[in-house]
Amino acid sequence: MITTDFVPGSPCWLDLGAPDVEAATAFYRAVFGWQSEPHGGRDAGGYTLFRLDGKAVGAVGPLTEDGARSAWTLFFHTPDADAAAQAVERAGGTVRVAPVGVGSDDGRFAQLTDPQGAEFAVWEPARYPGFEAADAPGTLVWTELYTTDPAAAQTFYTSVLGWSTQDMPLPGGGGTYTLLTPAGCSEERMHGGLMGVPADLLGPGGKPYWHPVFASRDCDATVGLTTGNGGTLSMGPETAEGVGRLAVCTDPSGAEFVVLTPEGQL
Repeated sequence: MITTDFVPGSPCWLDLGAPDVEAATAFYRAVFGWQSEPHGGRDAGGYTLFRLDGKAVGAVGPLTEDGARSAWTLFFHTPDADAAAQAVERAGGTVRVAPVGVGSDDGRFAQLTDPQGAEFAVWEPARYPGFEAADAPGTLVWTELYTTDPAAAQTFYTSVLGWSTQDMPLPGGGGTYTLLTPAGCSEERMHGGLMGVPADLLGPGGKPYWHPVFASRDCDATVGLTTGNGGTLSMGPETAEGVGRLAVCTDPSGAEFVVLTPEGQL
């Protein structure tokens, strides 16, 4: 369960890097009913907040790194961005953007990459804790990593973010899915999972990646809004026992996300 009372290692923010911020904003407004507003006024460099019922649920901004493709970036809470960046380097990862402050006193973030190539970020809050709504329709309900080396990924993230992990077999002998929970928390605070995927199924370059899972009251209807507004359907919709009805989607610029109607809401 993803909540807004953030603890070290829990998801606390997400944003989308897009080649056309205006087009991406229009797409997600249509699909999830989000409202949008420039962050920090008109001089925010295109960084735009998404809100649902007035509460911040994420953001979109222009691509800022050379060679970057459109993708969602998941941010995990840390009490010390500098220490997190150092831990990433000690564990064999890469610091793409060293810890830097945002606004006058919003907080500090760092852009990071795990040893297999999956990109993520950490957020050290000051005035701005993170998203204001989660685990409800139209908001982040789960985080997921597709990686070429799940054992190495477990070791890395446990070292850097302190997560506890729990392996569970996938139905039909489809491998193992690893559940992720912030350090010292009960299973109720489980926030995501990681799964081994062959490189040739990971898209361009076979690069591992994180993607967000957004809750929906009606997965099929949200898929219809996705495809009806220029997005594509990669998988599903299908019903997974014990999980719910889900679909893997891609927005018009190629950023992947998952739509899920949890089992108890079907």
